[in-house]
Amino acid sequence: MVRRARRSSGRVTLQDVAKYVGISKITVSRVLREPHRVSPELKERVEQAIERLGYIPNRQAGALASARSHSIALLVPSLSNLVFSEVLRGVADVFDDTGYQVLLGHSSYSAFEEERLISTYLSYGVDGFIISGSRHTDRARELLIRSQLPVVEIMELPAKPIDMAVGFSHEQAGFDMTHALIKAGYQRIGFGGARMDHRAQNRLAGWRRAMIEARMDDSACLTTTRPSSYRLGADILADLMARWPELDAIFFCNDDLAAGALFECQRRGIRVPEQLALAGYNGLDITDATFPTLSTVVTPRRRIGLEAARLLKLRLLDETPEETRIDTGYEIAIRGSS
Repeated sequence: MVRRARRSSGRVTLQDVAKYVGISKITVSRVLREPHRVSPELKERVEQAIERLGYIPNRQAGALASARSHSIALLVPSLSNLVFSEVLRGVADVFDDTGYQVLLGHSSYSAFEEERLISTYLSYGVDGFIISGSRHTDRARELLIRSQLPVVEIMELPAKPIDMAVGFSHEQAGFDMTHALIKAGYQRIGFGGARMDHRAQNRLAGWRRAMIEARMDDSACLTTTRPSSYRLGADILADLMARWPELDAIFFCNDDLAAGALFECQRRGIRVPEQLALAGYNGLDITDATFPTLSTVVTPRRRIGLEAARLLKLRLLDETPEETRIDTGYEIAIRGSS
């Protein structure tokens, strides 16, 4: 039977763990906060002691003592969107085994909810932020600037980020995909969009710029603020073809819509790409699984998460990154659907 001293609260203390392993409290604390700085053997011994004793770290007390909470906030607009799950994976890969906790918040595409989340996480004393997008309320921007914490804005590439930024131009990506369809010989290219947050609006702007530069009609455009889905992609396809039956290609603002449109084409007997070409955006796994495979703009979601976390980690270690604004680029993938 393991005998262990406890405080009056009955909670196992850091001193209990240190005594059990036969090391100092400072060493146990180092294992918990900076596991990458200790030997694997010591780390395993402390972890076994924690599990055996049932120790729960008091992060609040540690934050008060060190003025750091050893946590960062990752704010994204959606938890159901596969795009952001890849970003999260990249961030987690960097912060695993660093002693930092990644606190995840989602704004539901609301700038005011994002502002509330920023205020909340600041009250918890987080050490830094990774935030999707570069458009914030004035108060949210002021909160971040006044906090003097490291901030990485991701998915876009603002000319003047709050602090650091990792992403690419959605407007240019929309232009490049449309230009690729034009170069492939398509003359009547429509656009279908959903949700229409500012990144989707930038893709639309890129489509329109390419159409205008090629002296083509840019009127075949249908968008909605409804959330994206396969069903909605089918509906948008039906509406576009009803209003502009002469279309020979459609560029959708994301892969969900493009896949839904492809399924609707197959249901209607519309041959893709012989009668109608389709293209999406993001390069999700479904684009490789459909038949024909879907043309798409492949965005480097995991790399964005990795680069953002790397920048933030350097700043948390009081180091200066060589770059604070990283353009990750993207890939125009022309596949079977066009």
